[in-house]
Amino acid sequence: MGILLGLSRLIDGINGFIGRWVSWLIFAAIMISAVNAIIRKLFNMSSNAWLEAQWYLFGAAFMLASAYTLMQNEHIRIDIFYGTRTRRTQHWIDLIGHVFFLLPFVALMSWMLVPYTLQAWRIGQISTNAGGLIIWPARAFLALGFILLVAQAISEIIKKIAVMRGLIDDPHPFVSAHEAAELEGAALAQQTKGEDAK
Repeated sequence: MGILLGLSRLIDGINGFIGRWVSWLIFAAIMISAVNAIIRKLFNMSSNAWLEAQWYLFGAAFMLASAYTLMQNEHIRIDIFYGTRTRRTQHWIDLIGHVFFLLPFVALMSWMLVPYTLQAWRIGQISTNAGGLIIWPARAFLALGFILLVAQAISEIIKKIAVMRGLIDDPHPFVSAHEAAELEGAALAQQTKGEDAK
């Protein structure tokens, strides 16, 4: 299990680096959008390539950060059922969900998107919009995002089994929305008391 936990740490490190780095793609998309709007207003000209570049950057940020989001346990979850179960049952729900739903889906998407990307690259496919960009980079971001999700799903499965066996602490102990609100209220009250003391 030690080797698998080492692999999990490696995957987490890679996805953590990528997840933090891609936030700059959002900044780049915003800058392109602003410059494009200014040029359109001042000089009455625009380009589909700039619009598509914004979409590419936003899509890349979304897809490349999805594995990081999974690692941080920040994907949307409905707590009506999950939150009322014991922590052991929650671990089983997570493990079954990762093994039987998440991993097969992201593996299938990766398997389908790699040839789809390579085909666009081989034929030099270009957007159907006038002045549009080449297609393969957008498809490559999709494929890479799903490949990173495959790796992160494997990492999460390894960590979940290790937590259930008592080999590591739970990296994401469950806190219900009610408990989170109570903790936040207590922290704010403590902060207010500290400011009043000054």
